[in-house]
Amino acid sequence: MATVERFHELRIWQEGIEIFKYVYELTRANGFSLDLRLRDQIRASAGSIPDNIAEGFERSGRAEFIQSLFIAKGETGELRSQLVRCREVGLIPLSEANQLIQQVEKLAKSIHTFGNYLKKSEIKGLKFKDRLP
Repeated sequence: MATVERFHELRIWQEGIEIFKYVYELTRANGFSLDLRLRDQIRASAGSIPDNIAEGFERSGRAEFIQSLFIAKGETGELRSQLVRCREVGLIPLSEANQLIQQVEKLAKSIHTFGNYLKKSEIKGLKFKDRLP
């Protein structure tokens, strides 16, 4: 397995950015100008997913990274809830909301799988590379 040296090399981070971009564009229209708090809240949730992945990676320790991954996964739940709310009040068309919800669910599963892999891994993190076992 190749070593990842930068967080932006992680597929889960890349997928998080794509979801954020989609949410950002989606909230530029569809009546979100009438509910700026909801617009800002949904954008913040979408942005927190890749941000938490990046933050955890940069902490250079496995435990911190795992914790940040599961925080990012929690943000996927918040984002899905917000998407359902927007769908239910007609701010996002049904098919578009459902497609995005599925995409976010897929990312949540990938984050969870990666976090579980790291839990079982012997990798300690870059901040421990010069320490004796």
